[in-house]
Amino acid sequence: MGKLRSFFSSTDKEKLASGLANTKKSFFSKLGTAVAGKSKIDDDVLDELEGILIESDVGVNTTLKIIKALEERIAKEKYLGTEALVALMREEIENLLYDPQASETTFDFDQPLPKHPYVIMVVGVNGVGKTTTIGKLAHRFKQGGKKVILGAADTFRAGAIDQLQIWADRVAVPLVRQEMGSDPAAVAYDTVASAKAQGADVVIIDTAGRLHNKVNLMNELTKVKRVMAKVYSDAPHEILLVVDGSTGQNAFEQAKQFTAATEVNALAITKLDGTAKGGVLLGISDQFQIPVKYIGVGEGIEDLQLFDKGAFIATLFDTSK
Repeated sequence: MGKLRSFFSSTDKEKLASGLANTKKSFFSKLGTAVAGKSKIDDDVLDELEGILIESDVGVNTTLKIIKALEERIAKEKYLGTEALVALMREEIENLLYDPQASETTFDFDQPLPKHPYVIMVVGVNGVGKTTTIGKLAHRFKQGGKKVILGAADTFRAGAIDQLQIWADRVAVPLVRQEMGSDPAAVAYDTVASAKAQGADVVIIDTAGRLHNKVNLMNELTKVKRVMAKVYSDAPHEILLVVDGSTGQNAFEQAKQFTAATEVNALAITKLDGTAKGGVLLGISDQFQIPVKYIGVGEGIEDLQLFDKGAFIATLFDTSK
């Protein structure tokens, strides 16, 4: 089991519990109904559970994996009472959740960076909280003692540059920008070159969030990546896909589009506090084998957390509250 990392404060735990409250309440109330009056886990209970998981936006493939694993356990142990179901579910979900601890992009905000500067390219459709995530990331890295620089390479959407400027001013970090309609790759190049000149620790670059056809998306993101590599051959080090946790199956579709277009190696799941369908986090992580690195559990500037598998599982299955 992923253990709670030392940085995970009591405030973080409270915010995580609050952010997952709707998902937890919905899941366990439905589970309670499914097992009411039953003494053992049988096919009817598993059918009910399958429906609950799909309703929670875990996704069909991941749901079927969980049900199959439970069926195998039940066949092996012959008789399992319904009281064992929560413990079994916890084990199977824990096994399936792709563990970011194994990823080279995993480190705390105040820890030494694996690369210097550490370059993050942020991708995702409009409206998922991409700009807000960038602003909160900049804040958390700055809190951790890092010198941060932002790049406004979404030159397509009206207001995108100004929106990022508001966050840059709020967090008090520099923003490299050009006029709307400028070449995004030129902005990305200027940002990374500026970071090199200023000795920045972290570079976070926004990109256009329009889901045009896959070839154009791929070409645009490839070009942005290629120009960064002219300054640092291995940049970007992290390609962070931001998805809105409250959009359910749309989030899966976005993950499919962007993972096909570029080498996404980290996920940020936003707006978990506003949904009862937090299962999307498990489904996307399992289906695409990409670690969830950040989760949004509230609207405040501090409410972007580094994802901690142990804390997530412990909070989701804590039935004491």
